[in-house]
Amino acid sequence: MAHLLIRHKVESYAKWRPAFNEQAADRQAAGQEGEAQVFRSGDDPWEVLVLMEWDELERARQFAASDATREAMQAAGVTDEPTFHFLQGV
Repeated sequence: MAHLLIRHKVESYAKWRPAFNEQAADRQAAGQEGEAQVFRSGDDPWEVLVLMEWDELERARQFAASDATREAMQAAGVTDEPTFHFLQGV
């Protein structure tokens, strides 16, 4: 089972969340399975973590590296360089 964990900071959660939700169909077309789990840091409300299940780890890597993903994050108000963790269930 493949997962993608993304950590980034946002200028406004209220701006970021609707933009993230609007991209659900694009993520699913790229290989995301099920619903994404979204978390906010208990210490920093501007830090957001997203955990998604993916059909294949390589497709998760392609999604993370794509220009479309970077552009969507920028438009949603991501303020720092996102950190991507590619995880394989054991």
